[in-house]
Amino acid sequence: MKKFVCILAGVLLSANVAAAELAGVKMADTVQLDGQQLVFNGAGLRTKFFFKIYVAALYLTQKQTDGAAVMADEHVHRLALHIKHELGSEKLYNAFNDAIVSNQSPAELAALTSQLKQMRQIFDTVHEVKPGDVIDLDYLPATGTQISVNGKAYGTIAGAAFNRAMLQIWLGDKPVQNDLKKGLLGG
Repeated sequence: MKKFVCILAGVLLSANVAAAELAGVKMADTVQLDGQQLVFNGAGLRTKFFFKIYVAALYLTQKQTDGAAVMADEHVHRLALHIKHELGSEKLYNAFNDAIVSNQSPAELAALTSQLKQMRQIFDTVHEVKPGDVIDLDYLPATGTQISVNGKAYGTIAGAAFNRAMLQIWLGDKPVQNDLKKGLLGG
């Protein structure tokens, strides 16, 4: 019986450890952002043509399993992209832009024109990301979506509408990858 309890405890502990590690990336249980503690909500691996592109991790003020609720929430949150494959600014911008375009109506897209230009400028300044880099997309309701790489802020794009458009890349009706969406929502 004692042996069974030890084995069961080992299995349960390893399951908890595995929940915060994916594709060699260990995610923190919590992060501090704008004076608030955010909790790890979930993570997923973005792949394309069998290449591991990044591990995305979502941090919220409280756990959530509904993508629409996350996108509607006006609280501080972070989406961290742990880069696994080198990406130049053009590919990075095009990937984000294409995913935003596929989730927006023409009117919504027209309203985001200046924010998309600003996003392009930020990615051009970043120039490229390499394996091991981390892109943080931090939503700060008072200022907007701050884009940082390895802890260095490159710019903030104002507006809740832009933040929702960014989140729709992963959590919208047409996410870049369905299993990634499921993972980010704790599935």
